[in-house]
Amino acid sequence: MACTNCSTGKDSNGLPKGCQNHGTCGTDGCNKLAVFDWLSNMVYPSGSTVYNIVEVRFKNGRKDFYKHQEGVSFCIGDIVATEASPGHDVGIISLTGELVKVQMKKKKVNAGGDFPKIYRKASQKDIDIWQNARNKEEIVRMRAREIAIELNLEMKISDVEFQGDGSKATFYYTASERVDFRQLIKDFAKEFSIRIEMKQVGFRQEAARLGGVGSCGRELCCSTWLTDFRSVNTSAARYQQLSLNPQKLAGQCGKLKCCLNFELDTYLEALKEMPDADTKLMTTKGLAICQKIDIFKGQMWFAYVNNSANWYVLTTEQVKEILILNAKNEQGQELESYMLEADTKDNFQSAVEQDSVTRFDQPKRRKKTARKKVTEGKEVRPRANDVVAEKPKKVEKLTEDQERDKKRRERKNKPKNQVKNQERSGKEQSVKTEQAEKEEGNTKNVRSNNRNYKTKKPRNANNEKSKPKKDNDSK
Repeated sequence: MACTNCSTGKDSNGLPKGCQNHGTCGTDGCNKLAVFDWLSNMVYPSGSTVYNIVEVRFKNGRKDFYKHQEGVSFCIGDIVATEASPGHDVGIISLTGELVKVQMKKKKVNAGGDFPKIYRKASQKDIDIWQNARNKEEIVRMRAREIAIELNLEMKISDVEFQGDGSKATFYYTASERVDFRQLIKDFAKEFSIRIEMKQVGFRQEAARLGGVGSCGRELCCSTWLTDFRSVNTSAARYQQLSLNPQKLAGQCGKLKCCLNFELDTYLEALKEMPDADTKLMTTKGLAICQKIDIFKGQMWFAYVNNSANWYVLTTEQVKEILILNAKNEQGQELESYMLEADTKDNFQSAVEQDSVTRFDQPKRRKKTARKKVTEGKEVRPRANDVVAEKPKKVEKLTEDQERDKKRRERKNKPKNQVKNQERSGKEQSVKTEQAEKEEGNTKNVRSNNRNYKTKKPRNANNEKSKPKKDNDSK
């Protein structure tokens, strides 16, 4: 909410340095729950007097109405010393004139009642004391939390506010149960040597005082413009077809978000024209139960009791027709006949969606240069799908010295482990080749012996008998 000029800092008077509009900038970022005075540039008619009640703003959006003396004029952004008990407080005027009446009517404040007084415009001494007291608040808050933890009290001290004269400090705390802080007040008075006042606030009031950013990315509604905190139930989320997830439905205060009530009336009016979410339809195929409702499109999803996996989409008019038939003890047609046809046409076209997501993953293929074919004196260019046969590469014969040099270079370029593996594999292959050669040699010898055995002529018995035996004597 705050503009960049106001966020640069404040001067000695506590006013923003940048815009110099004294808290009346158009963004309303100088304070919380600010009201823009659109009547500031208008002149009062003759004979009328300015309303003598003004609105004064204190720390974290705390505001109150004060009465000033007649004949004294105040402007928005003036620092004033107001009545307090005891002593006096220092605040900044946030609203004057006729808009104060409207604001009092909105907050239901009786205009004829008694109001505290404005003593004077704050002097430089009052402002210095006020600024020194404001600078102590963070240190006091941290020390107060430590004391509460030492006493084992189930409470959280969320904020500390010093009075303008520094004589009293108000401690704001939150607790889920009642807390006995009598001993705590004594320890605070002994530690800080000031008057102590304890105020219990709700969790939503705590978030409104401290401020913050919601899940929507904007400042909290309770710290910018929302003043009345209405109760929020989970039924508001059910009517709006929201998932009952406590992490998403809870705000910064830990309670249900106030924005769940903003559109609830619109949803309730739309649901009046639609059948209930627990409607049951009797059809010729069986009983059908409602599974889902789309309020914006006016559609309802039904499923059979026996087959709850398949859902059928029907319009509210079709559902009402079937309910009228069921009221007459008649069954409606099958849900398949009422089912809407899904629109498959996509009118939306995007240049990004037309391209493939993985178009950059595949490497680009090199285009092969087309070569000319010569057939019977005519040149024929090959087509894109034709496969062009590549010419065989010429293998140059190397001498023995060149082959040795080549092997040495390959060994140097390869790592040692790979060279060792190759040497081992080479030795194994050489051993295998030797064994294979020996086996082949043995097989050849066996084959040759078999052939020789087959080619020998058998002995003739007649020839052997005809040959005369030589006697030893003749020898």
